[in-house]
Amino acid sequence: MARLVSTALVRGIARSCRASSTAAAMAQPTFQQFMAYSSQVDDSNANMASSTTRVTADPDTHQDFQPTSKGSDSSLHDIVAQDIKENPVLIYMKGYPDAPRCGFSALAVKVLQQYGVSISARDILSNMKLKESVKAHTNWPTFPQIFIKGEFVGGSDIILNMHQKGELKDLLGDVAQKGE
Repeated sequence: MARLVSTALVRGIARSCRASSTAAAMAQPTFQQFMAYSSQVDDSNANMASSTTRVTADPDTHQDFQPTSKGSDSSLHDIVAQDIKENPVLIYMKGYPDAPRCGFSALAVKVLQQYGVSISARDILSNMKLKESVKAHTNWPTFPQIFIKGEFVGGSDIILNMHQKGELKDLLGDVAQKGE
């Protein structure tokens, strides 16, 4: 029912838009006509499609609302390198150890918690540039990415396999003792 109402509303707006728009705008699909109509400032714009995509270059937009860059990629690479160096057990994951946002991240945290080690983590979902920097650092495409004692170990499947074989206990032995 709601879908029928919204479709009728869009079609009605599109019809009124077609009645007042140019021939070029009428060639656009209904959704684009609606978007152009809803964001149109005045009727003097000949090309309505370009007026809807020119938000960041708009001279009338106050600088407080312009997009900003909060650092460069090189500083993100430095952050990744520093994280790896300073944290004995580090996991770049989706979410946080207390609230993982994917099953693989939850599995990795659960396995590491079996050893009583302190887990440092960064949420890669909150910063896509950080996510890309970690991928570039490890040349590994998936997450979570786990580092132990400054070395990249792998993802949740590798950690689980190491746990089942007893290898993870040997690797985390001195880290677990320091954490106590």
